[in-house]
Amino acid sequence: MAEPPVRLIVLFGGVSAEHEVSCLSAASVLRAVDRERYELVPVGITTEGRWVLSEATAKALNEGPESLPAALSTEGPELEPLPTVLPRQPAEQVVVLPLLHGPMGEDGTVQGLLELADVAYVGAGVLGSALCMDKAMAKVVIGAAGIPQPRHLAARDIDAGSRFHRQVAEELGFPVFVKPANLGSSVGISKVTDADGLGEALELALGYDEWVVVEEAVVGREIEVGVLGNAAPRASVPGEIVPTHEFYDYEDKYLDGTAQMVIPADLRAPVAEQAGALAIAAYTALRGDGLARVDFFYEEGGRGLLLNEVNTIPGFTPYSMYPSLWAASGVSYGELIDELVRLALDRHTQRRRTGRN
Repeated sequence: MAEPPVRLIVLFGGVSAEHEVSCLSAASVLRAVDRERYELVPVGITTEGRWVLSEATAKALNEGPESLPAALSTEGPELEPLPTVLPRQPAEQVVVLPLLHGPMGEDGTVQGLLELADVAYVGAGVLGSALCMDKAMAKVVIGAAGIPQPRHLAARDIDAGSRFHRQVAEELGFPVFVKPANLGSSVGISKVTDADGLGEALELALGYDEWVVVEEAVVGREIEVGVLGNAAPRASVPGEIVPTHEFYDYEDKYLDGTAQMVIPADLRAPVAEQAGALAIAAYTALRGDGLARVDFFYEEGGRGLLLNEVNTIPGFTPYSMYPSLWAASGVSYGELIDELVRLALDRHTQRRRTGRN
């Protein structure tokens, strides 16, 4: 007898500034999965935090994947978070695929809810998700692991003219990048070329998070590596982002669409191998599981590879960097989804076995 299909709950939307990006990723996944292997349940989270069963998406799925829109809608009847969509027979396999970028989705909050619901889910657990989302804490862990990274400072609730302003000028100099500690997709990031612009950039970043990170501006290439796996992760070939803006910002990523991806990156073999090894080291240090995209700066003739950040729920359209890296490494988009579901089920079984639910 054929095994019953896995109930795959695709969770998308969310309350963060990356809501629209999530809706794009979810539509791509629903178009790609094997309908004979999965029972698909599209669940959206509105920008106000309501959980809804996406009726329009379910209707389009019944009409065929080609009927799905480019981006899913988070309109539909409101649900209780999870219990309504999770009832199952004891032998039924259920996996949640949280395609939620940014705070209240990628930061361990939803992962904690899924742990309480005792359901398998794709990606890092509570600790790994929280660490990777918080750039300030991730840098502490990465530093302790001995992985090279740019010089940086972090602070909370900064007053204009404070000691932190002087510290940035004295310890980092200019130019610098100012970022919210807990956000992604380059939202809220500014490049600051002198002390006069620092206050405005900090104010922008603090509009998204109470913690900010200020980093030296590294002059180098932007190299990215996909990592896949749980206890024994493996790395993809490295890719390179060639931005058309001054830096790889939100518009360059999602609106203009003009940034160029070069896969595989034109790197000497030893550098490409080091990128994979450092990506796995960072993934392991930050408690990665399932998947992550690990981003580096590469200073040719200088310090070499410097870790920028680790993204536990990277963009997931077939044309996003993470799936593209794995396609170039011999894993198709559909196979990648299958592998992530398998890893989620394996991890859930292991955690049950060790009593860590």
